[in-house]
Amino acid sequence: MTAHLAVTDGIAVITLDNPPVNGLGLATRRALTAALGAAQADPAVKAIVITGAGNAFSGGADIKEFGSPIALQEPNLLSVILALEAATKPIVAAVHSVCMGGGLELALGCHYRLAAPGCKVALPEVKLGLLPGAGGTQRLPRALGVEAALNMIVSGESVNSELLMQVPGQQLFQRMADSPVTLLAQALAFAAEVASLRPLPLVRHLPAQHPQGDAYFQFARNMVGSMAKNFPAPLKCVDAVEAATQRKFDDGMRLERDTFLNLMWTPESRALRHLFMAERSASKVPDVPANTAQRAINSVAIIGAGTMGGGIAMNFLNAGLPVKMLEMKQEALDRGIATIRKNYEAQVKKGKLKQDKYEQRMAQLSTTLSYDDLKDADLVIEAVFEELSVKQAVFKELDRVLKPGAILASNTSTLDVNQIAAFTQRPQDVLGTHFFSPANVMKLLEVVRGTQTAPDVLVTVMALAKRIKKTAVVSGVCDGFIGNRMIEQYGRQAGFLLDEGCTPAQVDAAMEAFGFAMGPFRMSDLAGNDIGWAIRKRRYVEKPDMKYSKTADLLCEMGRFGQKTGAGWYDYVPGKRDAIVNAEVVKMIEDHRAALGLTPRKISDEEIVQRLVFSLVNEAAHILEEGIANKASDIDVVYIFGYGFPVYRGGPLNYANEVGLFNVVQAMQRFAQNPLDDARFWQPAPLLARLASEGQTF
Repeated sequence: MTAHLAVTDGIAVITLDNPPVNGLGLATRRALTAALGAAQADPAVKAIVITGAGNAFSGGADIKEFGSPIALQEPNLLSVILALEAATKPIVAAVHSVCMGGGLELALGCHYRLAAPGCKVALPEVKLGLLPGAGGTQRLPRALGVEAALNMIVSGESVNSELLMQVPGQQLFQRMADSPVTLLAQALAFAAEVASLRPLPLVRHLPAQHPQGDAYFQFARNMVGSMAKNFPAPLKCVDAVEAATQRKFDDGMRLERDTFLNLMWTPESRALRHLFMAERSASKVPDVPANTAQRAINSVAIIGAGTMGGGIAMNFLNAGLPVKMLEMKQEALDRGIATIRKNYEAQVKKGKLKQDKYEQRMAQLSTTLSYDDLKDADLVIEAVFEELSVKQAVFKELDRVLKPGAILASNTSTLDVNQIAAFTQRPQDVLGTHFFSPANVMKLLEVVRGTQTAPDVLVTVMALAKRIKKTAVVSGVCDGFIGNRMIEQYGRQAGFLLDEGCTPAQVDAAMEAFGFAMGPFRMSDLAGNDIGWAIRKRRYVEKPDMKYSKTADLLCEMGRFGQKTGAGWYDYVPGKRDAIVNAEVVKMIEDHRAALGLTPRKISDEEIVQRLVFSLVNEAAHILEEGIANKASDIDVVYIFGYGFPVYRGGPLNYANEVGLFNVVQAMQRFAQNPLDDARFWQPAPLLARLASEGQTF
C-alpha cells in the first residue's frame, strides 16, 4: 500500500508511502482516500494527521500521468482534496522535507498545517509550462497572501518553511515544529488540542485581497510578460491568482482547471515536460545495472591549469572535494590559481558566495609540477591541448604513477577515447569527461564511454556528475561525440547560407528569433573561430569529398578569431558582449561569392531555421542508429544544456516530432535539390526515413 493508517490515542495517522517523494499517483490517491474513509468511520478517531514517510511529505502529482487518462481517474487529486475538506473530523497536515505541487495543494485542503523547519515548499508547475491544477492558484493566495503566493506560483521556486512563517498575516502554517524529528509528536498533540473545535476551518473561506487591486495585477503582468515572452504559463498564473481576488472560490477553481487543461496541450508545456523526464532519464544507462557498486572518489587531480582546467577544478571545489592541479611550469599554475581566485572573488562581490566558503574552497586546492604527487588521486581529469600526441604523453605518465582503481578521464571534445585508453595498461579505467566552456558554469557533461570502460567506472562518474551539479549524458566514441558531431553539420549549413546570399547577422537574427541563445556566427566568435578552422583542416585531409564553404577559412586568414581577439564575424568592444557588424567582413563574403560566380538570392528566415535545425536532426538520427547516444531524449538534453537550443522547444528531436517527421523529410528532399548545398548529406538517415514513413516519432 502507498498510504498507511494507524490510530494512537484517538488520533488517526495517515502516512503517504510512495518513494522517493510520495508522488500522488492513482494508487496513492486511492490508498489515501481509503484510509481517510476508514478514519472517518472509526468512532474512536477524534482527529486525523496526514504526513509522509521518508524524505518528503509529498512531491506532488506523478508527471508520468500528465495528459493520460489515469490522471483523470477517480479519485483524481481534486476529488481527494474535496474529500479532505468535507471530512467531519479535523485533519492536520504535518509537512516536512519536501511539500511541492500537488503535495502543497493537498496540505491546503486540510484544516490545519504544521511544518518542520527546513521544509522546501513550492508550486513548481510553471516549470512544466503549466499552472497548479488542484486549487493552488485559489488557495495559496488566501492562505499566504496574494503577493507572496503569486511570486511562488510564477517563479516555481521553493521557499523554506521558516521564511513562509514570517509572512505577515499568513495562515498557511498554524505552527512550526521544533525539528523534523519532533514533527509527528507535535502534530499528534496539536490534533488532540483541536479535536473538539468547530466549525472546521477551510482555506477556501479565507479572503484573497490586494490593496492595489487592478494596478498590482497590471504591474505583475508587465513584469512577468517581459521575462516570459516565449512561455504562456506565467501570464496565465497571474490571471488565475487575480481570479482568486475577484471571483467566488468555485468560479476561480473552474478558471484554474480550464487554464490547466489548455496549457497541457501547448507545445511549450509538452517540450518542458519532455525535458523534465529526459533530464532524469539521462543518467540511466540501459546495459548497466542500477545497483552497480561505485568506486570511492575522495580526491581529484586536474592536468592543466588553463581556462578549462581551472573551470573543471572549481566544480569539485564547490562540492567540497580536494583538488590538486598539475602544470609543467610554475607560471602556468600561478595564472590558473589567479583566475580561480578572480572567479570566486567576483561571486563574493555579488553576494553569491560567502567569504568563509570562498576561503574553504581555496584551502582545498593544491598544486604540483610533478606527476608523482598524484599517486593517491581517486580521479584524474586531463585538460591539456587538443592534440593526440600531447594526450599520449599525459596518459602514459598517469598510467605510471596512479594507484590501481583510480579513474583516468580526458576532457577531449573530439578525439578518440579508445585511442587515449590504449596509451595505458588499464583501458577499463579510462573514459571521456567532456565539460563545456565555461566549465564552472555550463550544466552539461558528456561522459564518453570507451569500448573497454568498466561499468563501475561509468556509474561512478555519472553519480559524481550529480554531486557536482552537472547533467550528464553518456556518449559512445565517435569524432565529436554527440554535441560537436551535430554542430559541425549546423556550421556547414551556416557557411552555405553565406555563399548563397545571407549575411552572418541575418542568419544569427533568424536563429535567435527561433529561440537560440545566440546564432551560429556569434557562437563561433565566442568559442574561437580558430578552433573550427583546425577541425576543418583535419577534415580536408580525412574527408576530401566533404563539401564546405571556404568563407570561414578566409575570415581566419584575416586573423579574426572571435571575441578573444576583438574581431571575428563581428567586432567587439572590450568588456562588452555587443556584436558589431564589420563592413570588411561583409565585403569579404560578397567578394568570395563573386569569385565563385554565385548570384546572391533572397533567403527567408524560415529556410535558415529549417536548414540549420534539420541538419541537427538528420545527424542526430545517424547518431541514434549507430548507438552513439542511448536514446533520443539524451540528444535533446545535450542541445538544451550545452548548445543553447531553446528550452521551450524541448531539443532538436522533440522539435522535429512537433513539426512531424514526414514534414522534416519533405523539407530535406527540397534542400537536396539545391546545387549549392550538400545533396548527399540531405539524404534522410535510415532511422529518420523509416520513422517518417511509419508515421512514428523519435
